[in-house]
Amino acid sequence: MRKTFEIFWNSLLFATQELRKNKLRTFLSLLGITFGIFCIISVMATVGSLESSIKSEFKSFGNNTIYVQKWPWGGGGEYPWWKYANRPNTKFKEMAPVKQRMSLAGNVAYTYFNASAIDYKDVSLASVSWYGVTDEFNIIQPVEIGWGRYLSSNEFEYGTASVVLGYNVAEKLFEKAEYALGKSVEIKGRKVNVVGIVKKQGQNMLGGWDFDNVIIIPYRFASQVGNESRSDGFMIVKGKENVPTDDMKNELRGVMRSVRKLNPKQEDNFALNDVSSGATQITSIFNGMTIGGIAITILSFIVGIFGVANIMFVTVRERTSIIGLKKAIGAKRRTILAEFLMESAFLCVLGGIIGLALVFGLTFILSAVFKFKVFISIGLFLGAVAVCILTGILAGIIPAFIAAKMDPVVAIRSK
Repeated sequence: MRKTFEIFWNSLLFATQELRKNKLRTFLSLLGITFGIFCIISVMATVGSLESSIKSEFKSFGNNTIYVQKWPWGGGGEYPWWKYANRPNTKFKEMAPVKQRMSLAGNVAYTYFNASAIDYKDVSLASVSWYGVTDEFNIIQPVEIGWGRYLSSNEFEYGTASVVLGYNVAEKLFEKAEYALGKSVEIKGRKVNVVGIVKKQGQNMLGGWDFDNVIIIPYRFASQVGNESRSDGFMIVKGKENVPTDDMKNELRGVMRSVRKLNPKQEDNFALNDVSSGATQITSIFNGMTIGGIAITILSFIVGIFGVANIMFVTVRERTSIIGLKKAIGAKRRTILAEFLMESAFLCVLGGIIGLALVFGLTFILSAVFKFKVFISIGLFLGAVAVCILTGILAGIIPAFIAAKMDPVVAIRSK
Protein backbone atom coordinates (compact mmCIF):
# COMPACT_ATOMS: atom_id res chain seq x y z
CA MET A 1 0.00 0.00 0.00
CA ARG A 2 2.81 2.38 0.92
CA LYS A 3 4.67 1.55 -2.30
CA THR A 4 1.57 2.28 -4.36
CA PHE A 5 1.12 5.63 -2.61
CA GLU A 6 4.76 6.55 -3.32
CA ILE A 7 4.35 5.75 -7.00
CA PHE A 8 1.15 7.78 -7.09
CA TRP A 9 2.75 10.75 -5.32
CA ASN A 10 5.90 10.73 -7.49
CA SER A 11 3.77 10.61 -10.65
CA LEU A 12 1.78 13.62 -9.44
CA LEU A 13 4.96 15.56 -8.68
CA PHE A 14 6.45 14.78 -12.09
CA ALA A 15 3.22 15.77 -13.86
CA THR A 16 3.13 19.07 -11.94
CA GLN A 17 6.79 19.68 -12.75
CA GLU A 18 6.17 19.05 -16.44
CA LEU A 19 3.32 21.54 -16.42
CA ARG A 20 5.43 24.22 -14.74
CA LYS A 21 8.43 23.74 -17.02
CA ASN A 22 6.56 23.63 -20.30
CA LYS A 23 3.25 25.40 -19.81
CA LEU A 24 2.54 26.20 -23.46
CA ARG A 25 3.60 22.80 -24.81
CA THR A 26 1.57 20.97 -22.19
CA PHE A 27 -1.48 23.17 -22.71
CA LEU A 28 -1.46 22.73 -26.49
CA SER A 29 -1.01 18.97 -26.12
CA LEU A 30 -3.92 18.75 -23.68
CA LEU A 31 -6.15 20.90 -25.88
CA GLY A 32 -7.45 17.81 -27.69
CA ILE A 33 -8.49 16.19 -24.40
CA THR A 34 -10.07 19.42 -23.18
CA PHE A 35 -11.99 19.87 -26.41
CA GLY A 36 -13.02 16.20 -26.46
CA ILE A 37 -14.39 16.31 -22.91
CA PHE A 38 -16.10 19.62 -23.64
CA CYS A 39 -17.78 18.17 -26.74
CA ILE A 40 -18.93 14.86 -25.29
CA ILE A 41 -20.09 16.20 -21.92
CA SER A 42 -21.83 19.27 -23.34
CA VAL A 43 -23.59 17.18 -26.02
CA MET A 44 -24.55 14.35 -23.66
CA ALA A 45 -25.58 16.72 -20.85
CA THR A 46 -27.77 18.77 -23.19
CA VAL A 47 -29.27 15.76 -24.95
CA GLY A 48 -29.74 13.89 -21.65
CA SER A 49 -31.35 16.89 -19.97
CA LEU A 50 -33.65 17.48 -22.95
CA GLU A 51 -34.60 13.80 -23.08
CA SER A 52 -35.27 13.75 -19.34
CA SER A 53 -37.41 16.88 -19.62
CA ILE A 54 -39.43 15.54 -22.56
CA LYS A 55 -39.92 12.13 -20.92
CA SER A 56 -41.06 13.88 -17.76
CA GLU A 57 -43.58 15.82 -19.81
CA PHE A 58 -44.69 12.60 -21.52
CA LYS A 59 -45.30 11.13 -18.07
CA SER A 60 -47.54 14.10 -17.34
CA PHE A 61 -49.93 12.63 -19.93
CA GLY A 62 -50.28 9.60 -17.65
CA ASN A 63 -48.40 6.31 -17.30
CA ASN A 64 -49.94 3.22 -18.92
CA THR A 65 -52.57 5.49 -20.42
CA ILE A 66 -54.34 5.40 -23.78
CA TYR A 67 -56.18 8.32 -25.36
CA VAL A 68 -59.20 7.39 -27.50
CA GLN A 69 -59.38 10.17 -30.07
CA LYS A 70 -60.41 11.01 -33.60
CA TRP A 71 -56.90 11.82 -34.81
CA PRO A 72 -53.73 9.75 -34.25
CA TRP A 73 -50.70 11.53 -32.80
CA GLY A 74 -48.13 12.29 -35.45
CA GLY A 75 -50.61 12.28 -38.33
CA GLY A 76 -50.44 8.54 -38.95
CA GLY A 77 -47.76 8.58 -41.65
CA GLU A 78 -49.15 8.52 -45.20
CA TYR A 79 -52.70 7.65 -44.16
CA PRO A 80 -55.13 10.03 -46.00
CA TRP A 81 -56.05 12.93 -43.74
CA TRP A 82 -59.59 13.07 -45.07
CA LYS A 83 -60.32 9.66 -43.58
CA TYR A 84 -59.45 11.07 -40.16
CA ALA A 85 -61.61 14.13 -40.79
CA ASN A 86 -64.60 11.91 -41.60
CA ARG A 87 -64.30 9.94 -38.38
CA PRO A 88 -66.89 10.57 -35.68
CA ASN A 89 -65.83 12.40 -32.53
CA THR A 90 -65.44 10.42 -29.34
CA LYS A 91 -68.65 10.89 -27.35
CA PHE A 92 -69.37 11.08 -23.64
CA LYS A 93 -72.01 8.35 -23.99
CA GLU A 94 -69.28 5.91 -25.11
CA MET A 95 -67.47 6.17 -21.78
CA ALA A 96 -69.97 4.08 -19.76
CA PRO A 97 -69.94 0.96 -22.01
CA VAL A 98 -66.15 1.13 -22.33
CA LYS A 99 -65.82 1.25 -18.54
CA GLN A 100 -68.24 -1.65 -18.11
CA ARG A 101 -66.69 -3.93 -20.73
CA MET A 102 -62.97 -3.27 -20.04
CA SER A 103 -61.44 -5.80 -17.65
CA LEU A 104 -57.90 -4.37 -17.81
CA ALA A 105 -58.81 -0.71 -17.29
CA GLY A 106 -58.47 0.86 -13.86
CA ASN A 107 -59.94 4.29 -14.60
CA VAL A 108 -61.77 5.89 -17.52
CA ALA A 109 -62.43 9.62 -17.97
CA TYR A 110 -63.89 11.84 -20.64
CA THR A 111 -62.99 15.43 -21.45
CA TYR A 112 -63.51 17.99 -24.16
CA PHE A 113 -62.07 21.42 -24.81
CA ASN A 114 -63.85 24.68 -25.38
CA ALA A 115 -63.11 28.37 -24.94
CA SER A 116 -64.99 31.47 -23.88
CA ALA A 117 -64.58 34.80 -22.16
CA ILE A 118 -64.17 34.79 -18.35
CA ASP A 119 -65.36 37.87 -16.49
CA TYR A 120 -64.88 39.20 -12.97
CA LYS A 121 -66.35 42.64 -12.30
CA ASP A 122 -64.64 44.99 -14.79
CA VAL A 123 -61.94 42.51 -15.81
CA SER A 124 -62.56 40.27 -18.82
CA LEU A 125 -60.30 37.63 -20.36
CA ALA A 126 -61.15 36.63 -23.92
CA SER A 127 -60.92 33.09 -25.33
CA VAL A 128 -59.84 31.29 -22.16
CA SER A 129 -59.62 27.54 -22.79
CA TRP A 130 -61.50 25.26 -20.47
CA TYR A 131 -61.58 21.52 -19.88
CA GLY A 132 -64.91 19.87 -19.21
CA VAL A 133 -63.89 16.70 -17.35
CA THR A 134 -65.48 13.72 -15.60
CA ASP A 135 -64.79 12.59 -12.05
CA GLU A 136 -61.89 10.18 -12.72
CA PHE A 137 -59.85 12.70 -14.71
CA ASN A 138 -57.83 13.77 -11.66
CA ILE A 139 -56.95 10.14 -10.86
CA ILE A 140 -55.53 9.58 -14.34
CA GLN A 141 -54.08 13.07 -14.75
CA PRO A 142 -53.31 14.55 -11.30
CA VAL A 143 -53.94 18.28 -10.97
CA GLU A 144 -51.78 19.91 -8.28
CA ILE A 145 -53.81 22.47 -6.36
CA GLY A 146 -52.09 25.54 -4.92
CA TRP A 147 -55.04 27.05 -3.03
CA GLY A 148 -58.44 25.61 -2.18
CA ARG A 149 -59.45 22.17 -3.46
CA TYR A 150 -60.21 20.14 -6.55
CA LEU A 151 -63.75 19.47 -7.78
CA SER A 152 -65.77 17.06 -5.62
CA SER A 153 -67.69 13.95 -6.67
CA ASN A 154 -71.03 15.71 -5.98
CA GLU A 155 -70.05 18.60 -8.24
CA PHE A 156 -69.31 16.13 -11.02
CA GLU A 157 -72.54 14.20 -10.44
CA TYR A 158 -74.86 17.20 -10.38
CA GLY A 159 -72.99 19.48 -12.77
CA THR A 160 -72.52 22.17 -10.14
CA ALA A 161 -71.30 25.58 -11.34
CA SER A 162 -67.84 25.23 -9.78
CA VAL A 163 -64.47 25.91 -11.35
CA VAL A 164 -60.76 25.38 -10.72
CA LEU A 165 -58.77 28.25 -12.22
CA GLY A 166 -55.33 27.93 -13.79
CA TYR A 167 -52.65 29.97 -12.03
CA ASN A 168 -52.19 32.50 -14.84
CA VAL A 169 -55.94 32.91 -15.34
CA ALA A 170 -56.46 33.60 -11.63
CA GLU A 171 -53.53 36.03 -11.57
CA LYS A 172 -54.83 38.01 -14.54
CA LEU A 173 -58.33 38.27 -13.08
CA PHE A 174 -57.40 38.98 -9.45
CA GLU A 175 -53.78 40.30 -9.61
CA LYS A 176 -52.77 37.64 -7.08
CA ALA A 177 -53.88 34.06 -7.79
CA GLU A 178 -54.82 33.24 -4.19
CA TYR A 179 -57.32 36.12 -4.11
CA ALA A 180 -59.56 34.19 -6.52
CA LEU A 181 -60.50 31.54 -3.96
CA GLY A 182 -64.17 31.79 -2.96
CA LYS A 183 -64.99 34.43 -5.57
CA SER A 184 -67.49 34.03 -8.43
CA VAL A 185 -66.57 34.49 -12.07
CA GLU A 186 -68.90 34.64 -15.05
CA ILE A 187 -68.77 32.09 -17.88
CA LYS A 188 -71.23 32.58 -20.75
CA GLY A 189 -73.62 34.46 -18.50
CA ARG A 190 -73.46 31.92 -15.65
CA LYS A 191 -72.03 32.68 -12.21
CA VAL A 192 -69.43 30.05 -11.30
CA ASN A 193 -67.85 29.61 -7.86
CA VAL A 194 -64.05 29.36 -7.70
CA VAL A 195 -63.21 26.39 -5.44
CA GLY A 196 -59.52 26.01 -6.26
CA ILE A 197 -56.48 27.41 -8.05
CA VAL A 198 -53.93 25.21 -9.79
CA LYS A 199 -50.36 25.47 -8.53
CA LYS A 200 -48.11 27.17 -11.11
CA GLN A 201 -46.85 24.53 -13.57
CA GLY A 202 -44.48 26.48 -15.81
CA GLN A 203 -43.85 26.09 -19.54
CA ASN A 204 -44.30 22.78 -21.31
CA MET A 205 -42.33 22.08 -24.51
CA LEU A 206 -44.78 19.47 -25.76
CA GLY A 207 -47.89 21.51 -25.13
CA GLY A 208 -50.26 18.98 -23.59
CA TRP A 209 -52.10 19.92 -20.41
CA ASP A 210 -51.57 23.66 -20.05
CA PHE A 211 -53.08 23.91 -16.56
CA ASP A 212 -51.66 27.40 -15.97
CA ASN A 213 -53.80 28.98 -18.68
CA VAL A 214 -57.08 27.05 -18.53
CA ILE A 215 -60.03 26.47 -16.26
CA ILE A 216 -61.37 23.06 -15.20
CA ILE A 217 -65.12 22.54 -14.79
CA PRO A 218 -67.35 19.46 -14.32
CA TYR A 219 -68.35 17.87 -17.60
CA ARG A 220 -72.09 18.06 -16.89
CA PHE A 221 -71.85 21.80 -16.26
CA ALA A 222 -69.62 22.24 -19.33
CA SER A 223 -72.23 20.50 -21.49
CA GLN A 224 -74.79 23.08 -20.34
CA VAL A 225 -72.75 26.14 -21.32
CA GLY A 226 -70.77 24.73 -24.27
CA ASN A 227 -71.42 22.98 -27.55
CA GLU A 228 -69.77 19.56 -27.36
CA SER A 229 -70.59 18.73 -30.99
CA ARG A 230 -68.19 21.45 -32.15
CA SER A 231 -65.31 20.16 -30.03
CA ASP A 232 -63.08 17.10 -30.40
CA GLY A 233 -63.80 15.30 -27.15
CA PHE A 234 -61.76 12.29 -26.17
CA MET A 235 -61.61 9.47 -23.66
CA ILE A 236 -58.65 8.62 -21.40
CA VAL A 237 -58.21 5.01 -20.27
CA LYS A 238 -55.67 4.10 -17.60
CA GLY A 239 -54.73 0.45 -17.10
CA LYS A 240 -54.66 -1.44 -13.84
CA GLU A 241 -51.37 -1.98 -12.03
CA ASN A 242 -48.88 -4.24 -13.87
CA VAL A 243 -51.13 -4.53 -16.94
CA PRO A 244 -49.05 -4.31 -20.17
CA THR A 245 -50.10 -1.36 -22.31
CA ASP A 246 -50.27 -3.49 -25.46
CA ASP A 247 -52.71 -5.92 -23.80
CA MET A 248 -54.92 -3.04 -22.67
CA LYS A 249 -54.77 -1.46 -26.12
CA ASN A 250 -55.85 -4.71 -27.80
CA GLU A 251 -58.78 -5.09 -25.42
CA LEU A 252 -59.76 -1.44 -25.82
CA ARG A 253 -59.68 -1.74 -29.61
CA GLY A 254 -62.13 -4.66 -29.44
CA VAL A 255 -64.41 -2.83 -27.03
CA MET A 256 -64.46 0.36 -29.12
CA ARG A 257 -65.23 -1.60 -32.27
CA SER A 258 -68.08 -3.27 -30.39
CA VAL A 259 -69.39 0.04 -29.04
CA ARG A 260 -69.35 1.56 -32.53
CA LYS A 261 -70.76 -1.64 -34.06
CA LEU A 262 -68.04 -2.04 -36.69
CA ASN A 263 -68.08 -5.26 -38.69
CA PRO A 264 -64.83 -7.23 -39.23
CA LYS A 265 -64.30 -5.74 -42.70
CA GLN A 266 -64.50 -2.13 -41.52
CA GLU A 267 -61.42 -0.17 -40.49
CA ASP A 268 -61.11 1.42 -37.07
CA ASN A 269 -62.77 4.85 -37.04
CA PHE A 270 -60.89 5.93 -33.90
CA ALA A 271 -57.27 6.33 -32.81
CA LEU A 272 -55.70 4.76 -29.73
CA ASN A 273 -52.81 7.04 -28.82
CA ASP A 274 -50.32 5.41 -26.50
CA VAL A 275 -48.12 7.60 -24.29
CA SER A 276 -45.43 4.93 -23.79
CA SER A 277 -45.01 4.50 -27.57
CA GLY A 278 -44.29 8.20 -27.92
CA ALA A 279 -41.69 8.01 -25.14
CA THR A 280 -40.01 5.03 -26.87
CA GLN A 281 -39.77 6.99 -30.13
CA ILE A 282 -38.22 9.90 -28.27
CA THR A 283 -35.60 7.55 -26.78
CA SER A 284 -34.62 6.21 -30.21
CA ILE A 285 -34.26 9.74 -31.59
CA PHE A 286 -32.02 10.85 -28.73
CA ASN A 287 -29.94 7.67 -28.98
CA GLY A 288 -29.14 8.64 -32.58
CA MET A 289 -28.16 12.15 -31.49
CA THR A 290 -25.90 10.73 -28.77
CA ILE A 291 -24.15 8.40 -31.23
CA GLY A 292 -23.46 11.35 -33.52
CA GLY A 293 -21.97 13.33 -30.62
CA ILE A 294 -19.78 10.38 -29.59
CA ALA A 295 -18.46 10.02 -33.15
CA ILE A 296 -17.34 13.66 -33.20
CA THR A 297 -15.80 13.28 -29.75
CA ILE A 298 -13.77 10.21 -30.71
CA LEU A 299 -11.93 12.29 -33.31
CA SER A 300 -11.06 14.88 -30.66
CA PHE A 301 -9.76 12.18 -28.33
CA ILE A 302 -7.58 10.69 -31.06
CA VAL A 303 -5.95 14.09 -31.48
CA GLY A 304 -5.63 14.35 -27.70
CA ILE A 305 -4.02 10.91 -27.39
CA PHE A 306 -1.33 11.85 -29.91
CA GLY A 307 -0.75 15.15 -28.08
CA VAL A 308 -0.28 13.50 -24.67
CA ALA A 309 1.81 10.71 -26.20
CA ASN A 310 4.10 13.38 -27.64
CA ILE A 311 4.57 14.88 -24.16
CA MET A 312 5.36 11.47 -22.70
CA PHE A 313 7.92 10.61 -25.41
CA VAL A 314 9.70 13.92 -24.74
CA THR A 315 9.47 13.33 -20.99
CA VAL A 316 11.03 9.86 -21.28
CA ARG A 317 13.91 11.30 -23.33
CA GLU A 318 14.49 14.13 -20.84
CA ARG A 319 14.46 11.76 -17.85
CA THR A 320 16.51 8.95 -19.34
CA SER A 321 19.35 9.37 -16.85
CA ILE A 322 16.91 9.57 -13.90
CA ILE A 323 15.27 6.35 -15.10
CA GLY A 324 18.70 4.73 -15.27
CA LEU A 325 19.53 5.77 -11.69
CA LYS A 326 16.20 4.45 -10.40
CA LYS A 327 16.74 1.10 -12.06
CA ALA A 328 20.36 0.96 -10.82
CA ILE A 329 19.22 1.28 -7.19
CA GLY A 330 16.57 -1.41 -7.54
CA ALA A 331 13.46 0.10 -9.16
CA LYS A 332 11.54 -2.61 -10.99
CA ARG A 333 10.13 -2.38 -14.48
CA ARG A 334 6.54 -2.34 -13.26
CA THR A 335 7.34 0.61 -10.95
CA ILE A 336 8.74 2.68 -13.83
CA LEU A 337 5.82 1.61 -16.01
CA ALA A 338 3.25 2.56 -13.35
CA GLU A 339 4.84 5.97 -12.73
CA PHE A 340 4.69 7.00 -16.38
CA LEU A 341 1.17 5.64 -16.90
CA MET A 342 -0.07 7.52 -13.84
CA GLU A 343 1.65 10.69 -14.98
CA SER A 344 0.03 10.40 -18.39
CA ALA A 345 -3.35 9.78 -16.73
CA PHE A 346 -2.87 12.84 -14.49
CA LEU A 347 -2.23 15.03 -17.51
CA CYS A 348 -5.38 13.77 -19.24
CA VAL A 349 -7.46 14.24 -16.09
CA LEU A 350 -6.15 17.80 -15.91
CA GLY A 351 -7.29 18.41 -19.48
CA GLY A 352 -10.63 16.83 -18.60
CA ILE A 353 -11.06 19.10 -15.56
CA ILE A 354 -10.57 22.15 -17.78
CA GLY A 355 -13.16 20.76 -20.19
CA LEU A 356 -15.62 20.03 -17.38
CA ALA A 357 -15.17 23.53 -15.98
CA LEU A 358 -16.07 24.96 -19.38
CA VAL A 359 -19.12 22.68 -19.59
CA PHE A 360 -20.32 23.71 -16.12
CA GLY A 361 -20.22 27.32 -17.27
CA LEU A 362 -22.07 26.38 -20.45
CA THR A 363 -24.88 24.65 -18.51
CA PHE A 364 -25.79 27.92 -16.79
CA ILE A 365 -25.98 29.71 -20.15
CA LEU A 366 -28.03 26.95 -21.82
CA SER A 367 -30.40 26.69 -18.84
CA ALA A 368 -31.11 30.41 -19.15
CA VAL A 369 -31.68 30.18 -22.92
CA PHE A 370 -33.66 26.93 -23.17
CA LYS A 371 -36.99 26.01 -21.57
CA PHE A 372 -35.41 23.17 -19.59
CA LYS A 373 -32.61 22.88 -17.06
CA VAL A 374 -29.31 21.53 -18.41
CA PHE A 375 -27.38 19.53 -15.82
CA ILE A 376 -24.41 17.16 -15.58
CA SER A 377 -25.36 13.92 -13.86
CA ILE A 378 -23.02 12.14 -11.41
CA GLY A 379 -22.78 9.21 -13.81
CA LEU A 380 -21.74 11.49 -16.66
CA PHE A 381 -19.15 13.22 -14.47
CA LEU A 382 -17.61 9.95 -13.29
CA GLY A 383 -17.71 8.65 -16.87
CA ALA A 384 -15.74 11.69 -18.04
CA VAL A 385 -13.08 11.08 -15.40
CA ALA A 386 -12.88 7.40 -16.36
CA VAL A 387 -12.50 8.31 -20.05
CA CYS A 388 -9.68 10.73 -19.19
CA ILE A 389 -7.84 8.06 -17.21
CA LEU A 390 -8.28 5.50 -20.00
CA THR A 391 -7.09 8.03 -22.57
CA GLY A 392 -4.03 8.77 -20.44
CA ILE A 393 -3.18 5.08 -20.21
CA LEU A 394 -3.55 4.63 -23.98
CA ALA A 395 -1.46 7.74 -24.67
CA GLY A 396 1.30 6.76 -22.24
CA ILE A 397 1.48 3.00 -22.74
CA ILE A 398 4.20 3.01 -25.45
CA PRO A 399 6.46 5.67 -23.81
CA ALA A 400 6.03 3.88 -20.46
CA PHE A 401 7.11 0.55 -21.95
CA ILE A 402 10.13 2.23 -23.54
CA ALA A 403 11.13 3.69 -20.17
CA ALA A 404 10.55 0.39 -18.34
CA LYS A 405 12.75 -1.59 -20.77
CA MET A 406 15.76 0.78 -20.65
CA ASP A 407 19.14 -0.63 -19.75
CA PRO A 408 20.23 1.23 -16.57
CA VAL A 409 23.88 1.56 -17.67
CA VAL A 410 23.01 2.93 -21.09
CA ALA A 411 20.40 5.23 -19.58
CA ILE A 412 22.85 6.70 -17.04
CA ARG A 413 25.53 7.28 -19.70
CA SER A 414 23.03 9.11 -21.93
CA LYS A 415 23.46 12.22 -19.80
